[in-house]
Amino acid sequence: MGISELRQIGHGAGGEGLDKVGRDLVRHGMLSRADAARAGLVKRQCDTSLDRILLAEGLAQEDDLLALHARRLASRRLEDAAIASAEEIETGLDPRLLLKHGALVLRDEAGLPCIASDGADSLRVFRSLLPADLARARQVIASRAAVQARVASLHRDALRDMAATRTPEAESCRTWAARPGRRLRLTCAALLVVCTFCVLFPVAVFGVLAVWAGITLIVAAGLKVAAFVAAMAGRDTEPSAPVTAPLPRVSILVPLFRETEIAHALVARLSRLTYPKCLLDVILVLEEEDHLTRDTLASIDLPPWVRPVVVPDGQPRTKPRAMNYALDFCQGEIIGIFDAEDAPDPDQITRVARRFQTAPRDVGCLQGVLDYYNPRQNWLARCFTIEYATWFRTIMHGMARLDLALPLGGTTLYMRRDVLESLGGWDAHNVTEDADLGFRLARHGWRTEMIDTVTEEEANCRPWAWVRQRSRWLKGYMTTWLVHMRAPRLLYAQLGPRRFWGFQAHFISALSQVLLAPVLWSFWLVLLGLPHPLGPFLPGALLAVVCGLFLTVEALTICIHAVTVSTPSHRHLLPWVPTMHFYAPLAAIAAYKAVHELVFRPFFWDKTAHGLSDTARGRSASDGGSELTRVELEAGHEGL
Repeated sequence: MGISELRQIGHGAGGEGLDKVGRDLVRHGMLSRADAARAGLVKRQCDTSLDRILLAEGLAQEDDLLALHARRLASRRLEDAAIASAEEIETGLDPRLLLKHGALVLRDEAGLPCIASDGADSLRVFRSLLPADLARARQVIASRAAVQARVASLHRDALRDMAATRTPEAESCRTWAARPGRRLRLTCAALLVVCTFCVLFPVAVFGVLAVWAGITLIVAAGLKVAAFVAAMAGRDTEPSAPVTAPLPRVSILVPLFRETEIAHALVARLSRLTYPKCLLDVILVLEEEDHLTRDTLASIDLPPWVRPVVVPDGQPRTKPRAMNYALDFCQGEIIGIFDAEDAPDPDQITRVARRFQTAPRDVGCLQGVLDYYNPRQNWLARCFTIEYATWFRTIMHGMARLDLALPLGGTTLYMRRDVLESLGGWDAHNVTEDADLGFRLARHGWRTEMIDTVTEEEANCRPWAWVRQRSRWLKGYMTTWLVHMRAPRLLYAQLGPRRFWGFQAHFISALSQVLLAPVLWSFWLVLLGLPHPLGPFLPGALLAVVCGLFLTVEALTICIHAVTVSTPSHRHLLPWVPTMHFYAPLAAIAAYKAVHELVFRPFFWDKTAHGLSDTARGRSASDGGSELTRVELEAGHEGL
């Protein structure tokens, strides 16, 4: 509850219990006594400063607050221009720490060291990190944004390189960039061997592929059925948090690239969040060379809890590298990820914050449910919605209950900041940084929980846009498996037997099924009474058993889809569930595109194009039919 809500119920008019800052604001006529008392009440419920409360409520200007702190601390207020031109004193600290604490050691006009910060309590922690001679330097008051901008300018190259190499090398795929020729030679050699065997022993090769396809089909079906049964057995309950626990600060990263007309819709959707705005720190992550989006945002008056951060141009130009750079600008203890077109549940962040307060310490990440607001667009959008509903509402819940490691979704995931930093953020070179992060969490002893809150986004409703998106996901899956299997024994020791074999079952079966889909489809020839390539070499009874297995798995999959979408919000999709069999060929096309890119363009980020649906402008189911400004994204994203 904010100050405006407290006004409506007449709370806080007495003005008792004002702290020193509140009394100073009242004494200088910057705030009424009643609003100061209300702000104090909000502060007791929220883990934040009075400054942020007043700024978020529009009751104070940053310059006035900084001037007040300067008078209160008998210090001096440095203007932004002075910060930009002052000489930095080298402290030996990682520049990311300077960004995190919003503080910088400068040399004043007399040549003496001074610490520029906005007067926040974190300055005490920052002083403890400094050498003894600098820790005693006097404080000067400056805008946090100006200090961070100065740090970003002074350490541009170092921060850019750190963002690209933040993840430990042993858990990153960035080393692949050093030997592209070797990768190409190995691929050509493998293709030569495969082609030779196909020419010399075509039936034997087809038989081996069919056996492997059948084995992985059984494994995939077994994992899916186990997850489905576990999910149906019940959901994990989220214990209520103590009502007296102050809510924590939450930072939300929203990566944007070559986008127009998104800011108004984005801010409107984020404004619907019921989480106190004084605890929200929304960062719009922009690429330096993306003048289109930067110019668009420059013309918009953003609320004080939303701010842009510009990422220095560098390679690879990917979403995870941009988020690694922006991470140190965050002020929250919880880090969340949204996409530009996301429409989260209004109470989503409140539920996430309360769950983190009550969850065991080993829960490092919460993953929400993703859904689509345009499922009626066309057949492709309907199938995509069925697939997503089954994955997020059933399979992932079941995998979590089975205590398996979860490949995270790219949005509506929230992490403890200290956990994310200890892991080295995201792998800037992995094009499915979310799935990779899920397994790095598990490797280091952290658990991911599913939380029952929904974010709606736009389903790809055009075939080639769908293929491009899916090929990036599959390429990232291939990359993630190869990176984590560099040291299988270490991976086994870190994950344990259950999670290790779950990792193998999920990745190997998922990739094998899309790559070998044409081999499995060949058994439709038998069902249709047509000759099969293996017919002359296998008994008819064995072929019948294989076909029966194929049909059984298809029936199980249809049943799981049907049960998942039988809820009131998805019931309209039930007639389309049987057509999911015809949805699979698109994934096979995407898989072959992914293999090609894994060899020739492993870090290429084939950006998803949004704003293609009829409902991108119009009614959204999640917001009760509120109008959403059209979201337009330019397809294509440069990579290494």
